[in-house]
Order: sequence, then C-alpha cells, then structure tokens
Amino acid sequence: MVTTLLLLFLVGVINCQEPRRDANYPPPELLEKMKPMHDACVAETGASEDAIKRFSDQEIHEDDNLKCYMNCLFHKAGVVNDNGEFHYVKIQDFLPESMHLITLNWFKRCLYPQGDNLCEKAFWLNKCWKERDPVHYFLP
Repeated sequence: MVTTLLLLFLVGVINCQEPRRDANYPPPELLEKMKPMHDACVAETGASEDAIKRFSDQEIHEDDNLKCYMNCLFHKAGVVNDNGEFHYVKIQDFLPESMHLITLNWFKRCLYPQGDNLCEKAFWLNKCWKERDPVHYFLP
C-alpha cells in the first residue's frame, strides 16, 4: 500500500512538471503580440524553430543561435537595457495581467543574469526561469 501511494505521488510530481499548453496558456494575446518579434529574431539570429520549441517545451540545451534569439526578443520587447539587465516594471507592463504573479516568482529567484555577453545573459535568465517553473515557462 505504501509503495502504491509513493508511486502515485511521484507520478503526480512528474506530471506537475510538464509545461502547461492549452487554449489559454501561453496567453494567446501575448503570442500574437510577440509573433513579429519572433519572426524578426529568427531571421536575425538563425535560431531554428526546432531549437526554440525544444527549449520551450522539452529540455534545456545549449545553442548559440538560440541564446542570441533570446537576447533579441528581450531587446525587441524593450525589457532589457544595453547591458542585458532586466527591467521588472517594463516586463510587467509588457505581459498580460494573467502572467504577473507567475513572473513575479521567476524574477525574485533569477535577479542577476550571468554571462560574458548579452546572449549568454539572456540564456541564463531563460534557463533560470525554466528551472524554477517548468510548468509556466515558454519561449515564443
């Protein structure tokens, strides 16, 4: 009986780590807003759709074009400064209100991006957010 309960608990924990993807999440209005940025950043950086989707919905992986795609998105959205430092107020203004509490938890745990360049810093932030909240994290 204890083994069965433990197994059910572990299955529940594992299932809780699956990314949320449904009609309301990621917020459709945010995906629509970011589509032109996504297209421009794919063209500018050479990041592949497969690498973006894999990082978003599956595993964290290193890819220089993907890292620069992340940086490009931040700059197109106007949420980082020229040093790659993230502006919490700007991102909250950019995001739909439905994401404010979700992202507050990301930001309080991932405050100081590390990296030798802007692409590395953007990757560090995305990796930190995904590790802290794999259910809600997504990369458009």
